[in-house]
Amino acid sequence: MSHQEIIQYVPFLSFVHPSFWHNLTELKLNVDRLNENTKQIYGRFTYREDIGSVFEVDGTSFNKDPDDEHFYLNVTGTVMNKNTIEDFKNIDKASLLNSLGEIIWQNIKTKTWIEYPNTLLNFFLLSFADLKKFHYYYWFAFPTPSQPTVHLKEKSTALSEHFNNKYLSQISEEYQALDVRQRCFFIISADSNNVQVHKLSDVFNKENGEMKIDISNLYFAFSDPSNSENPGWSLRIFLAALLEHSLQLYQSEIKVVGVRIAKNGSVEKSRLFTIITPQSTESVNGKAWVGWERNNKGNFGPKLANMSASMDPVRLADTSSDLNIKLMQWRLVPKLDVEVMKKTKCLLLGAGTLGCHVARDLLAWGFRHISFIDNGKVSFSNPTRQVLFNYEDCLNGGQMKAVAAAENLKRILPTVVSNGSALHIPMPGHPIGESLKEETISNIKQIVEAIQEHDVIFLLLDTREARWLPTLLAAHYGKITVNAALGFDSYLVMRHGLGYAEINSDVRSSYVDGSQLGCYFCNDVTAPGNSIKDRTLDQQCTVTRPGVAAIAGALAVELLVGLLQHPQRINAPAPYNLTEEDSSFDGVLGPIPHSIRGFLHSYQTVTPTCAKFKQCIACSNVVLAKYKEEGIEFLMKVFNSGTYLEEITGLKELHLTAEIADVLTFSDED
Repeated sequence: MSHQEIIQYVPFLSFVHPSFWHNLTELKLNVDRLNENTKQIYGRFTYREDIGSVFEVDGTSFNKDPDDEHFYLNVTGTVMNKNTIEDFKNIDKASLLNSLGEIIWQNIKTKTWIEYPNTLLNFFLLSFADLKKFHYYYWFAFPTPSQPTVHLKEKSTALSEHFNNKYLSQISEEYQALDVRQRCFFIISADSNNVQVHKLSDVFNKENGEMKIDISNLYFAFSDPSNSENPGWSLRIFLAALLEHSLQLYQSEIKVVGVRIAKNGSVEKSRLFTIITPQSTESVNGKAWVGWERNNKGNFGPKLANMSASMDPVRLADTSSDLNIKLMQWRLVPKLDVEVMKKTKCLLLGAGTLGCHVARDLLAWGFRHISFIDNGKVSFSNPTRQVLFNYEDCLNGGQMKAVAAAENLKRILPTVVSNGSALHIPMPGHPIGESLKEETISNIKQIVEAIQEHDVIFLLLDTREARWLPTLLAAHYGKITVNAALGFDSYLVMRHGLGYAEINSDVRSSYVDGSQLGCYFCNDVTAPGNSIKDRTLDQQCTVTRPGVAAIAGALAVELLVGLLQHPQRINAPAPYNLTEEDSSFDGVLGPIPHSIRGFLHSYQTVTPTCAKFKQCIACSNVVLAKYKEEGIEFLMKVFNSGTYLEEITGLKELHLTAEIADVLTFSDED
């Protein structure tokens, strides 16, 4: 080189491991949410003869302390993840880099880098995570001042041309003996007798910038990731700091060693640079900072990591399906407990039109444990109304509804825990002969086990009497119970109270405590009989307007979610007047009604509240006590007799003494 040339630094080339995006996604969803605060991370680099100045981040970059890897140097950095692509694009990149530079320059001015040279190096990562598509836009910056400008006296030369093998071995040995925080920037002294590696603090006088060793014997050294004749990017900030600290380095030639240490510890590939420093002592203060990385096209711009193909599709589906709930929590309902839905196990008794709608809405709310009990098969009339089934489920006589519903739910979301049991639910007033007794007892035991194992019981059955046994069992085991029933253009959705709860006779209160609420049968004054007997086809099916089931199913799930988000859970009070502005009843999602009755012909909804009926044939203490005492024997008496429940609860006597005209009866048809 016959004339001096401005030094050309080899910039870092960023490489982001997939694990980095996985961890960023987890943090974004579960910790940061809509928070755009910056976060400290770590990156690392080393000398690689094959690929040059690669700067890496991975899943461990978020660790509190960086992992030490052989011959790698860790660099402290900052990540700022924006919430929208517009914010990512529109942020003033130059101002951002200059503000970072001011912080770094304060470190240089206060001399802390002399004690801890690794603090000179910094990086910044600006990103936007599109969590619906798993596209990550990102832009790395490695901040360094644009000034001062220095020149190379001549081309760099191999260090082996200046030092013999003994000296090279000694440099390697002493370099590796340095604390890892001292290896970014250090000093080598050499004379005809000896070579030695020094920490910066051993050579510099921190107060006045003078050096304790003759400059002619010094080599300023740095860990160089470059594999070309030019030095790596990290030298640029090192020279700026040196010239700011020590005025005696201006108007001089300084020798710089780019230490390139191979995997076997050899430093033979290291290079020597002879640098001519500026004539005038220009301060970097107020100067622009540079360091934004170029993209794959060689332009200044962001890169894109498309992780949708490499991430586990099952995990993708699970994470993506939760996004709507997380957004709801971040933007609208900060107190929403997302985890409670994931942990709550729901048992759906009935896998028909109501059961299918309820299951889909449970999935959308983040429930991941959904089981079905139903004894029916999928028929050709079902798939158009029952949204979990398709044509294939009807073939060969039809799949069992409970089993098909569970399997199809897993096809929608593979991470859901779902199973179906084809069980017949015994009913009051439906006598059981000897031939069916053993099978019935087996069914009862399986139903009992299922109710015990689940937290929430949905009653979504066709007939009134089929609801009796699960209502009794849910009350006995203290389970949250949500009931939904359909008429032609009307529906009822309600929650049940707690079994064994003492009945409160205080009628002056403006609400009913959740444990005191009546069940589906509390408004009845007759025992459930055989409602299927002597019915035509249209009477045996639940003939409803198609939208009724969707509305009722959605309300049943919303009622449950409101209950789970209420601080009192199953004990959440139900106000008599839901329109009164009394926030004392409210949970996270507002007040929780006892029941919702809707009438599609007039598009009206009412929310009646009623307390337990002490002579209820399903949840009254006398019925529960009988079941507790006699178990299956008691149930058999109920199934074989249409009047047994009326006798033990006193309803039979009530019928004889009361004027029947004064008694209000509710049936599914009404």
